[in-house]
Amino acid sequence: MGKIFSLVLAFALSVSLWANFAPTASADLSHLTPCSESAAFQAKAKSFRNTTSDPQSGQKRAESYAEALCGPEGYPHLVVDGRLSHAGDFIIPGVLFLYIAGWIGWVGRSYLIAIREEKDTEMREIIIDVPLAISKMLFGFLWPLQALQEFTSGQLTVKDSEISVSPR
Repeated sequence: MGKIFSLVLAFALSVSLWANFAPTASADLSHLTPCSESAAFQAKAKSFRNTTSDPQSGQKRAESYAEALCGPEGYPHLVVDGRLSHAGDFIIPGVLFLYIAGWIGWVGRSYLIAIREEKDTEMREIIIDVPLAISKMLFGFLWPLQALQEFTSGQLTVKDSEISVSPR
């Protein structure tokens, strides 16, 4: 009896949590207004502090945010629904982040492959060979093309038979 009661209680709790905490998703932007037209944003923009040595940095930041869409509370909102009119909000910075992260990863991978055959591999992983690392970094910006070349030539992947699998 106790087990059935606990199952019913767990089910009721999960349904109530799901119903109360998951608002309906909406891609409607009608509740957002341009920040330049938002009275709440205009009030907040007057109190933007300067964050650099430039005495106008707070004002410049307010002018930049004025191009975004603000909610009723006066804060700028990111629109990440795939519309190209908002590509500068998230798509462009996101792609740039992935490119830079890929560059860093590709350079690290290239460095490890380059030192793999040497006798002091472990030490060269700890104490970086700076000239070699810099040479890898200088050509790392081409990592998407290098990855595509290695993928098409078969160097990037290995056959399934070469992957060790623990016994089951």
